[in-house]
Amino acid sequence: MFYEGTTVVLKVSNLKKSFDNLTVFDGFSMTVPRGGFTALVGPSGCGKSTFFDVLTGVVSMDNGEISWLGETLPHVGQKAAYMQQKDLLLPWLSLIDNALLPTKVSKGNRNSREKALFLFERLGLSGFEQYTPHKVSGGMKQRCALVRTLMFEHELVLLDEPLSALDAITRRSLQSVLLLLQSEFKKTILMITHDVEEALLLADEVLVLTAFPMHVKEQFALEWPKPRRSDETELMKIKEHVLDELQGESGNGCITLRFPAVPRGIGAESS
Repeated sequence: MFYEGTTVVLKVSNLKKSFDNLTVFDGFSMTVPRGGFTALVGPSGCGKSTFFDVLTGVVSMDNGEISWLGETLPHVGQKAAYMQQKDLLLPWLSLIDNALLPTKVSKGNRNSREKALFLFERLGLSGFEQYTPHKVSGGMKQRCALVRTLMFEHELVLLDEPLSALDAITRRSLQSVLLLLQSEFKKTILMITHDVEEALLLADEVLVLTAFPMHVKEQFALEWPKPRRSDETELMKIKEHVLDELQGESGNGCITLRFPAVPRGIGAESS
């Protein structure tokens, strides 16, 4: 945990999950602080999405413990809003009706539509409420999916590569929108991404994961203010270091590094 005194909302201890003879993770542990933005980066296929499936109860864990504010639970499916890689909008519904689906499932109050309209305006969708998904861009679909995620009114937001299918310009624009989840809507965020730069721009803490059996290889606590610039020297050094670690997969120990104050040797030639 990177802020002393911060309340831990989610704690995962010694989590294990296997499929047949394949152990996806065993002894996997991490904590998520209230109001924090934590990013998970790791090799493709290492078990990140399976971890989210276990967290939300889509699949059951084999062993371990998941706790929410100190209470042990089988999963946190009722505590988290989950935004996946695809927008999963229903093509026959308007954008506003797609956004309101969580309130229909939970029988939300009569102010739900007003809240959705406010979020449409805040996230740049005002004027497109009655459009169906096939009439808008991929970025607008993802904005609508984000509104739908916020309509769940859960404190924890799980993001599984929500921007991976977008072009670079749209992706950069929506990265700013994701920051609003933390700064304006006071959400606690746990995000999976393969984009190391994206993780460094958005997160307060980045966990670098190994191939399966997945475990935390390194932790980076990033204390720079946001928004950040991708051309900042320190961030570029960390990015190169993480990419080298993901390619090399050398060593099994977990190292915690706190930034600013880049450790000697990261991104620099040895003397």
